[in-house]
Amino acid sequence: MRREEPVERTRWTIHGERVVDENRHIRLSIANVELPNGVVFDQYVFKMPRCVMTAVLDEAGENILLIYRHRFILDRWDWEIPGGYVEPGEDPVIAAAREAEEETGWRPRSVEFAYSFQPMVGSADAPQDLYIAHGAELVGEPHVDEAEEVRWMALDEAQRLIRKGEIVGAATVMGVLHAVAARAAADPRTP
Repeated sequence: MRREEPVERTRWTIHGERVVDENRHIRLSIANVELPNGVVFDQYVFKMPRCVMTAVLDEAGENILLIYRHRFILDRWDWEIPGGYVEPGEDPVIAAAREAEEETGWRPRSVEFAYSFQPMVGSADAPQDLYIAHGAELVGEPHVDEAEEVRWMALDEAQRLIRKGEIVGAATVMGVLHAVAARAAADPRTP
């Protein structure tokens, strides 16, 4: 059911906000907010520029190009789809292809926008765009600081790694599941 006018009874009131730190990749602030029930507290707010993530699939749509990298904040190794920031004035689809090539050494073909999402909507404004590419050409090596390993992985294996908690990044989980759903929709044997 769709409402004609938004109900405002749950909207938080912002009494003020101060910037703690800011650079080209993040703006960290503390907002003084009040809940509808009158409780007042400080909330950390993260604002980040748009990122593009690319699920590069082989021509058959059975394998996905992943990078294995260490994420120091989580202190763990993770398989991920390539991605990164859109530079000011850059076309996001160009950024998606550029980031995929820089991080994997593979130049994707037929890059198409799938959808946008916010991975931490309760604490951060961090817009992410998911792109899907079918096919890629090996044109070089990944940047040394981007990937420990680059691998074409079967979608079924990637799905198993998600269930085992070995793929944890939101964009990668969404990219793999998007590809699995597209494969199922294209298979006439799917009920």
